[in-house]
Amino acid sequence: MAGPLEGLKVLDFSVLLPGPFGTQILADLGAEVLRVEAPGRGDMMRDLEPKAGTSSAAHASINRNKRSLTLDLKKPAALDIVHQLVADYDIVVEQFRPGVMTRLGLGYDALAKINPRLIYCSITGYGQTGRYKDRAGHDINYLALSGLASFSGRQDTGPVLSGTQIADVAGGSLHGVMGIMAAVIERYRTGKGQHVDVSMSDAALSLTAICGAEALASGVAPGFGSEMLNGGSFYDYYQTADGRYLSIGSLEPKFFTALFAVLGKPEWSQRMADQSVEAQQALKSDLQQLIGQKDFQHWSDTFAGLDACVEPVLDMNEVSESAHFNDRNMFVDVPCNTGETLRQIASPVKFSNSEARYDFAGVALGYHTDEVLTECGLSSEAITDLRNDGVIL
Repeated sequence: MAGPLEGLKVLDFSVLLPGPFGTQILADLGAEVLRVEAPGRGDMMRDLEPKAGTSSAAHASINRNKRSLTLDLKKPAALDIVHQLVADYDIVVEQFRPGVMTRLGLGYDALAKINPRLIYCSITGYGQTGRYKDRAGHDINYLALSGLASFSGRQDTGPVLSGTQIADVAGGSLHGVMGIMAAVIERYRTGKGQHVDVSMSDAALSLTAICGAEALASGVAPGFGSEMLNGGSFYDYYQTADGRYLSIGSLEPKFFTALFAVLGKPEWSQRMADQSVEAQQALKSDLQQLIGQKDFQHWSDTFAGLDACVEPVLDMNEVSESAHFNDRNMFVDVPCNTGETLRQIASPVKFSNSEARYDFAGVALGYHTDEVLTECGLSSEAITDLRNDGVIL
């Protein structure tokens, strides 16, 4: 079956994580994605360890299903090629600082003259406007300025780093895809494209959701370990006797009743009437003492068949062997250009009438350059001349 986005064509000028993860989602769901990369710079994501062939395993996953074209965008011949491609493409994704693409002659206004239906998505740290628009930043900075880091941590540690890049992925990648698809739907109605401005710091601010709304209404800022879901209640992680962890999220009465019953402490349900931080911290201390008496496997087995919102904290090797995620077909073997396959995490979105695709893993820099330029009508001699002039790799 075809993917739900089959027919959409995407030019991707982004590197590293935010843009590429967003275009991976589009590519998995059927869009045709062509990455445009500089011959001398490329994507630092390729250099991460461990390697899968000539590129990193991360690059091979995040850039699967995408063709790669090298172009030195500072050369006029490269701009001519991009202009030719844009006429036939639906979407451009870029994550340079504001003004860079315009100075190259590839800003939204210039490309929209070639293709008025073009949807042009810019993913940046601070957006296309505002006093911080030209400022450098990383995920940690966007989380800091958005306020999210101010209540994500412990009182004894302060802010803690997440295991994934929240502002980059939830902020940049996912909001980028949402913005693009909203613009695609609007284009069906109006026939016109538009510029989609995605700021990772804006998106991180929106992710404060509950705590942000409460702070705006009350004027009281949330702090470390003071809220129901950030450590202020017994909703937390607990260490087992062998140094592993258990997640306990039994907030609702039917769940905490089941939890305390299986722990042999049914009377603890009465303690839930007091939701003060002090009372909840005392409950957490008692829970930790009890959980710490048995090992990880004991608690995993104990709660395996119990509907109490209690689950073991799995490492990634255990996740890959999880019966649940394998039932959900969350791992796929994707072909590499070496003839081998690479195990990767699959698309999490399942459709009844279409399927995600896994045509090939991320490829070497410029792997499809000759193929793409031939499709543009260039002769082998013209392609050789571009290579000799340093326009392509």
